[in-house]
Amino acid sequence: MTEKAAPPRARKRDAERSRSAILQAALEEFSEHGHSGARVDRIASRAGVSKPLIYDYFGDKDAIYAAALKEAYVQIREGEGTLQLDMLSPEEAVRALVRFTMDHFRTNPWFISMLNTENLRGGETIRSIRGADEIQSVLVERLRTVLRRGEEAGVFRDGIDPVEFYVFVASLCYFPISNMHTLRAVFHCPVDGPWLEQRAEEAADMLLAYLRA
Repeated sequence: MTEKAAPPRARKRDAERSRSAILQAALEEFSEHGHSGARVDRIASRAGVSKPLIYDYFGDKDAIYAAALKEAYVQIREGEGTLQLDMLSPEEAVRALVRFTMDHFRTNPWFISMLNTENLRGGETIRSIRGADEIQSVLVERLRTVLRRGEEAGVFRDGIDPVEFYVFVASLCYFPISNMHTLRAVFHCPVDGPWLEQRAEEAADMLLAYLRA
């Protein structure tokens, strides 16, 4: 008896699972070893797939790196989408975004490492990724809506640019995570969960003070 071929939907699910595993493995590999030190064979081992499959899905090492970098942004934007900012008051929406950003940086250390790697490379890859602007525009529009609602309610001042405001949010959350080892060594900061949660609340307080009418 000949075996029946797997149905198309099952094959598609398997391909999606493999692709997701490869991207996550690539994020970890590139974040730990940088672009030059990363190895495709280690990505394959982490993902539990063969090297030929990786090349078949993505192409060469540079293409894998580009896909992983894009995935880093996709994941944080998807996470922000779960916050349902439009269901919160403007002030609570800002606080929720700050809390999420700090927590995402803390629980996904590869994110900051990937950004550091790309900045060391001069942003060469991110400028070439198709659709990168569209990924970021989702957050910008959500934040624009929050700021506009705050203006209309009289709790935020007028004229705050959502991109510039998000730079403030990311900056306040980025530094404690990206510099955790030197902060521990030089200033003896614990840089643990409770300490970072407190920093997030204080960052939200500062940002809301900046926004208030």
